Amino acid sequence: MSQPVQTYTPQAFHRQAHEALENPQIRANFRKAMDGLMGKRRKAFDDWDLETLRELGANIRLRALSKLPDLLEQLEANCEANGIRVHWAENGEQACELITEICQRHGASSVIKGKSMVSEEMHLNAHLEKAGIDALESDLGEYLVQLNEQTPSHIIMPAIHLNTGEISDIMHERTGTERTTDVDAMTAAARAQLRERFMTADVGVSGVNFAVAETGTLCLVENEGNGRLTTTAPPVHIAVTGIEKVVEHLADVPPLYALLTRSATGQHVTTYFNMISSPRKADEHDGPEEVHLVLVDSGRSRVYQDDELLDTLRCIRCGACMNHCPVYTRVGGHTYGTTYPGPIGAILMPHLMGLEATKDLPSASSLCGACGEVCPVKIPIPDLLVRLRREAVGDGVGNVPGAGVKRSRKEVAAWKSWQWLATHPGAWRGATLVAGSFRALAPSHLGPWTQYRSAPKPAKTSLHTLIKRHRKEKGE
Repeated sequence: MSQPVQTYTPQAFHRQAHEALENPQIRANFRKAMDGLMGKRRKAFDDWDLETLRELGANIRLRALSKLPDLLEQLEANCEANGIRVHWAENGEQACELITEICQRHGASSVIKGKSMVSEEMHLNAHLEKAGIDALESDLGEYLVQLNEQTPSHIIMPAIHLNTGEISDIMHERTGTERTTDVDAMTAAARAQLRERFMTADVGVSGVNFAVAETGTLCLVENEGNGRLTTTAPPVHIAVTGIEKVVEHLADVPPLYALLTRSATGQHVTTYFNMISSPRKADEHDGPEEVHLVLVDSGRSRVYQDDELLDTLRCIRCGACMNHCPVYTRVGGHTYGTTYPGPIGAILMPHLMGLEATKDLPSASSLCGACGEVCPVKIPIPDLLVRLRREAVGDGVGNVPGAGVKRSRKEVAAWKSWQWLATHPGAWRGATLVAGSFRALAPSHLGPWTQYRSAPKPAKTSLHTLIKRHRKEKGE
């Protein structure tokens, strides 16, 4: 049977992590999938100078970010000149309202959606449903988790937490498809269910992988063809993306594309690469009559103003950091309770949701460095995790909403006391003497620290005392 539908939140990360670790099916599903993805990535880069390509990708993203305000204006101007209408949204709620308004203006009752993490981020489907508009996911993985009333557990492979048997159960229970373990048969059944919806949908909604400022072109990377149908079959196409997805030149796209496909799925190229520069022209037989681009901020401009945290915006959404993370690969994406799980989610979601809700995510890492080593655009993820941990326990002054949420008065007082003792030798000697004398009274439980460790105890005799005793015995 398919796994029961659950509601996950970042506030319950620790409980959800324990539940995932105790679920052998989840662990087996992720272990098998992640091992395969890591192996494919290694093979895909066998004949490449990977470090040079990563350096190129990082420089392309950094150059675009250094010019972000100007490039966004250039993108808007060139899109508008091409006939693409550009809309700006300060947050997800505003973006949902803009998209709903466009749908209502065209009397739309149904929307077909291509893969878009930003639309997941802003809960677009729920917003459209409240307005009486049916929204159906057309990416196979997204379609499956929508049928199962779940959210994606991976940014590239949304249903990676499900095995073949679970998928068969979901399709049988929700669509009446005959139970089978034949992957091709299940794929064909899903394709048949979706095909009619492409042709009858009033509006198509997609994400954007790269938005080219130089030409006003929207680039979409996909494998299933659903993105191409979503953006061409309905009379209206709405593309939604975060403001950081802009690149300066069309020539910047091939290196990033090479890095994205190999890092994400181990492919040299994906089956489809779509470039959209305008709505249907007078002499063309297909394509949408209108194309809209919704640019979403949702805290990204705040991240942009911090010279260190700015690196978060380099991300090209490949998912490689998740595939190699020893935490993510054991607990899965739902454990994080956020749109973006894993290492990238741990550094991005605090900006989008605030540290009050996501305070445990930056600590959900062993800091082994694997995420930084495989990131195709060289985001220093471990460094950013440490920065966010520091923000969480700091004095509340910082660029991340909710800074200081984990600050403890007792801990601050303890460290200040230690600092004072460490800078006053006489007091330090007295304190260590007292601590050694009463070592039997030292607590055996020190919160989470002693969950898997023995509690430290003061030594009977301090090092200084031992050295003095040794010297005295030697006659020094």
